[in-house]
Amino acid sequence: MSQENLELTRRGVDAHNRRDLDAFAALCTADVEWCPSMAGAIDGTSYTGRDGMERYFEHYDETFDGFRVEVDEYRAVGDRVLALGRLEATGRGSGIPVSTPMGAVSEFRDGKMSRTRIYLDQAEALRAAASE
Repeated sequence: MSQENLELTRRGVDAHNRRDLDAFAALCTADVEWCPSMAGAIDGTSYTGRDGMERYFEHYDETFDGFRVEVDEYRAVGDRVLALGRLEATGRGSGIPVSTPMGAVSEFRDGKMSRTRIYLDQAEALRAAASE
């Protein structure tokens, strides 16, 4: 199961970076929960289901140019997948580049992603992957 989850996560990152909502949604459960680091750190925002993912993409595309996830390493941690890398973007209004470390922990149900939580602290993501 972990190899399938690793591949599913890789495909999810690719669909995310292409802003291909249809491809991304096909990899997720209907009630997928997406908990981004930046919005989540400010007000606890998370996005649920396809409609939520559409709002997520719209929100980040309004705020940033070229918002991308660059993953350096994928790890299977039990039934979860830990992705370690960087968030890369440019502020839409300011033109200021953003590059910050990140870690993401994805959970799966019925062969699809059911929840992903993104952390700006890789050590926190490692702890979460091991304990959630």
